[in-house]
Amino acid sequence: MHSLLTQRLALLQSQAPELLRQCHHGLEKESLRINHDGSLAMTPHPQALGSALTHSQITTDYSEALLEFITAAHSTPQAALAELDDIQRFTYTELGEELLWTHSMPCKLPAEVDIPIAQYGSSPIGQLKTIYRQGLAVRYGKAMQCIAGIHYNFSLPDELWPLLQRAEDNHDAPQAYQSQAYIDLIRNFRRYSWLLMYLFGASPAVCASFLQGRPHGLDQLDEHTLYLPYATSLRMSDLGYQNSAQSSLTPCYDQLDTYLDSLRHAVSTPYPTYAAIGTKKNGQWQQLNTNLLQIENEYYSTIRPKRVAASGERPLQALGRRGVQYVEVRLLDINPFLPLGIDAQQAHFLDTFLLFCALHESPPMTGEECRESTANFALTVKEGRRPGLLLSENGRPRTLRDWGECLFDAMEACAIALDHAYGGHAHHEALSHMRQRLTDPALTPSAKVLSQLKREHCAFFTFARQQAAQHAADYREQPLAPAQHGQFQASAAASLAAQAALEAEPAVDIDRFVADYVAQVH
Repeated sequence: MHSLLTQRLALLQSQAPELLRQCHHGLEKESLRINHDGSLAMTPHPQALGSALTHSQITTDYSEALLEFITAAHSTPQAALAELDDIQRFTYTELGEELLWTHSMPCKLPAEVDIPIAQYGSSPIGQLKTIYRQGLAVRYGKAMQCIAGIHYNFSLPDELWPLLQRAEDNHDAPQAYQSQAYIDLIRNFRRYSWLLMYLFGASPAVCASFLQGRPHGLDQLDEHTLYLPYATSLRMSDLGYQNSAQSSLTPCYDQLDTYLDSLRHAVSTPYPTYAAIGTKKNGQWQQLNTNLLQIENEYYSTIRPKRVAASGERPLQALGRRGVQYVEVRLLDINPFLPLGIDAQQAHFLDTFLLFCALHESPPMTGEECRESTANFALTVKEGRRPGLLLSENGRPRTLRDWGECLFDAMEACAIALDHAYGGHAHHEALSHMRQRLTDPALTPSAKVLSQLKREHCAFFTFARQQAAQHAADYREQPLAPAQHGQFQASAAASLAAQAALEAEPAVDIDRFVADYVAQVH
C-alpha cells in the first residue's frame, strides 16, 4: 500500500507538476543594535529608519534596541532573502557608529532596570504595544526578551488544497480542509523539529553576564563564557524562551478550533502570580491584564498557524473567521557566520521539510506523544551532538542519527517534487548537504561556533563582537544604489507621517482602549 505522502506527490506530478512553484516564503529577523564596544545601544530607535509602529519592513520587537526586519511574501526564498539583504544594507547605512549583533544570544546587557523597552508613540495602539512589553518585563524579565531569532513564514499554494480534497473525497468546507491540513503540518513539525535544532542550532554558548546571579547548570568555557559541550541551541532551552506559567499551557493541535479554544482560555483566565502584580502600580501600567497570557502572541511556540489580520483585528479573530493561511516557523537561531543569519540552502531545506510535514500522514497526537516530542526537542537543544544520543519514538529509544537518516530518506521525494516545479536541483542539493551534518556533527553551526571559540581562545562576547564588526564592514563597503536607498528613505518618511496622523486623531481613553482590545478574543 502506498503511503499518503507517496499518493499526494503522485497526484501532484500527474495533475499539477508546476503547482509547487506557487509556494510563498517570508522572513522576519531580529537583531540588537549595539555600540562599537559591543554594549547594548541605549539610543532611541533611529528616526532615519522610520516609525517602528507603522513601517512595514523595519520595526522593533521587545526592546527599543531590538530591531526586527520583515519581508513580504515571495514566490521564492531567494527573493525573500534578497529583500532582507536590502533592508539590512539600508539599515547599516543609517546606524552611524552602531552595529547589529549577529548572534541569537545577547551582547553584554546593562542592568535589568536599564534595558529600554520599545516605544511606539502616544497613539492608543502605540501605547498598548509598549504596555504589553512592560508586561513581558514583569513576567519574564527583560534580559530574556533580548534574545533574537529568525522566523520563516511559509505557505503552500491555495490551489493545492482543493486538488487534494477532491482526490481524498473529503466533504469539509474548503476553508476547514485547508486549516486542518496546516494543523496536520504543525503536528508533524512538532514530531520532527528536533532535526532542525540539530542541523541549524547556532547558540551553544552564551556570555556569562547573561546568566549572572541565575542558576544555569552550564559549563565554564572561560572566565566570560558559559556553554554545554554538545548543545545546539541554548536559545531554545530552558535558559531562553521557557516559562513556568506557560508550561501549564498545552494548546491542542488536533484541530484549529481546539487550538483557538486553548489560547482563548489562556488570554481570559487570571494567573495568581500575575494577579498579585496587578495591571497598574502607582498609576503606572505593569501589564495589559493579569491572565495567563496578556494576548495570544505571548505564547512562545516553535511554530504558529497564521492568517494576515485586518486593521484592529486580533490574530485569534483572523484565524477563527478565515482559517489558516500560512505557518510561522519560530525556532531558528541566527547563524553568526552568515550575513543574513540564514541562506538559500537552509531555506530550500526548510521548504522540503515543511512540504514533507504537510503531505506526510499526521495522526492525532496523544498527550503522551506531545510530552515525548517536547522531551526530544529539549534533549536535542542541550545535547544534540552527543555521540549516540537516544531520542524516544513512540516510547522506544532510537538514535538521533538513525531517525534523522530515515527522515532524510522520506524527504527525498519532496525535494525532487520541488526541484521539478522550480527547475534545477537546489532542494535535492540542500538535502544532500544537510545530510552531511547528520553524519559529521562538526559541520553543524553549533559545533563551528564552539570550535572557533576554542581554537582562538576567545570569549563568546569577543567572537560575537568581531563577527558583528566584520558583517557591518562588508555591508557598508557596498551600500544600496542611490535610487533604491531613496526608496527606503521615502518609506521611512511615509511611516513617520502615518504615525503622526494616528497621534493627531481625537484623544481616546487608554484604559478603555486596552479593556476593549483585551476583550476581543472571539
